[in-house]
Amino acid sequence: MTACPPVLLTGFADEAANDKLALQQFCAFAALGLRYYSLRFIDAGNGVKNVMQLDDEEIDTILKLQTEYGLKVSSIGSPIGKVKLLDVDDGTSNKYVPFDQYLREDVHRACQLANRFDTKLIRGFAFYHPKGTSPEDHLEQVSDQLGQIAEVCESHGLTFGLEVEANLVGQTGQLLAEIHSRVNHPAMLTIFDAANIVTQGFTADETYEQYLAMKPSMGWFHIKDYADPSPSGRITHVDEASLKNFVPADVGDSGHEAILRDLAGFLPELHKRMTDRGVEGVFLDLEPHVKGGGQFGGFSGPDGFGVALRGLCRVLDYVQIPYDLRGFQDIEKL
Repeated sequence: MTACPPVLLTGFADEAANDKLALQQFCAFAALGLRYYSLRFIDAGNGVKNVMQLDDEEIDTILKLQTEYGLKVSSIGSPIGKVKLLDVDDGTSNKYVPFDQYLREDVHRACQLANRFDTKLIRGFAFYHPKGTSPEDHLEQVSDQLGQIAEVCESHGLTFGLEVEANLVGQTGQLLAEIHSRVNHPAMLTIFDAANIVTQGFTADETYEQYLAMKPSMGWFHIKDYADPSPSGRITHVDEASLKNFVPADVGDSGHEAILRDLAGFLPELHKRMTDRGVEGVFLDLEPHVKGGGQFGGFSGPDGFGVALRGLCRVLDYVQIPYDLRGFQDIEKL
């Protein structure tokens, strides 16, 4: 039997900092024993900015600080793909950008940032189809656009991760599997996020089925869970601003135990898939939202992030997936 390689624990560091200050983020993650972080929102001295808006001076500041705190970037938490697929007024506030411009400006910028921060991974999404329409009706266009994004990422030596999320064309595991099959490009993989499925009214069994559907295309995981006090069945359009019942992975409705138990046997294959792309291994990326989450981010605080990390570690211990946190040997002596 092939030994199970350890997973790499990381997280969206902005969730652990009250003011999203770089120093707060890195202090919290170092104290929690993490070695990696995903970069999304950060204040590097000139106010809170999305990673896409950082200037060269801010990037230099972040690189210096992350080295001081023993951290590396696991992925660029970009919003690529969280724009309208079509220029249609559908009652939402989502913006539309002509795709040629989007590819030339936003996608290339995300790739530049990934290379600057020495990570191989960019997180992204599968575009908003017009509210009230079927996502299946837009598979051809979204697959074409994502294929072009994958090609740009490949030209920079990077991998684009397509996250499953409500209200987008790629809102289920089965839809992401279909998109991946149509794109058929080595630089595009998918990102499993159980809570993003459960918030749409799916059960734990249905969430597990979507995890299975994504396995051939899977690259890495986002880890958060959801506990709906009043489940009401399938939700065709999720009010993202109203989501407030996120919980750690050991207490939610998603069934992380079954998912991660299967992952234990799948890890050798997935580990090779990622290392073949130049990535250090398989990342489990904490995005807990335990104090609130929305369309473009969430918050947990240093205390909530610690609770979420310990909850994940309890499940990993139970299903016997190894992981690594900093130990005494990692402390720099005076």
